[in-house]
Amino acid sequence: MNGATPPTGVDLPRRAGASKAPAPRHLSADTLAAAREIVVLYPEPRSALIPLCHLAQGQDGWLTPEAMVDIAGLVGVTPAEVLGTASFYDMLHTEPVGTYVVSVCTNIACLLNGAAELLEHAESSLGVNAGGTTADGVITLEESECLADCDRAPCAQVNHRFVGAQTPESFDRLVADLRSGARSGEIPDHGTLIRVRRSTGLQADPAEVASERAAMAEAQAERAAAAAAKAAKATKATKATKATKAEGGS
Repeated sequence: MNGATPPTGVDLPRRAGASKAPAPRHLSADTLAAAREIVVLYPEPRSALIPLCHLAQGQDGWLTPEAMVDIAGLVGVTPAEVLGTASFYDMLHTEPVGTYVVSVCTNIACLLNGAAELLEHAESSLGVNAGGTTADGVITLEESECLADCDRAPCAQVNHRFVGAQTPESFDRLVADLRSGARSGEIPDHGTLIRVRRSTGLQADPAEVASERAAMAEAQAERAAAAAAKAAKATKATKATKATKAEGGS
C-alpha cells in the first residue's frame, strides 16, 4: 500500500502498563515511513511487531533499545514486550554484531563432515570464539544449529544467505571477499533481511476493525462482570454457611 497512512478512528489497543506512546525518536524518517506502511497491513497493530524489529535491525545492524521503544509505541505494547519477543528469535540481535554474521552449522550432518574442525579453524583465523566479533567490527562468528543445507555439509551462512559447503581454505577466501566487499551485491550488511519493500497484505476496513474491537471490549466486560458476580455469590454462600455453623454450635 504505497503512501498508506494509519487508519483513522481506530485507537491502538495498548497492553497493561503501556503508557501513552511517545513520538518516535530513533527511527529515521524513511524507516518510520516504512514501519507505518507495515503496521496498516495488519488488523491488529501488534501483529507487525516482528516485521518492525527486522526493519529497525536493517537500519542499525542490530535491534537497539531506542529502536525497541519506538517499535513499542508504533504497535501499542511496552518496550519490555518488544525485547521479550525479539530475544526469542536467533535472527534478531539485541546486542551489537559485525557487518557480517557468519554462521557455521555444527549439527549432525555437518558435524560428521568436519564442522567442528571448520569452526575451530574459523575461531583461530578470525581470532575470536564463536559468539564473538572481530576487532574491526566486520565479522561476528556464530555456531549454529541446522541451517537446512545438509547436502552441502559442512555448511555456512552469512547474514542468513547460504554460501555452501566450506573448507578451511574456502572459508578464508570467503572472509577475504567479505572484507574487500567483493560479495556485497550478493550479501548485504547485517540487518537487511530483504531488499524488496512490502506493499500489500491483509486488508481490513477501519470501521469493521473498530466494531470488532468494541465488541471484544464489551465481551470482556461482560465476562469480568459475570466473574465478579460469581465471586460475590460464593462469598455470600460461604458467610451463610459459617453463620449457620456458628448458630448450631451456640
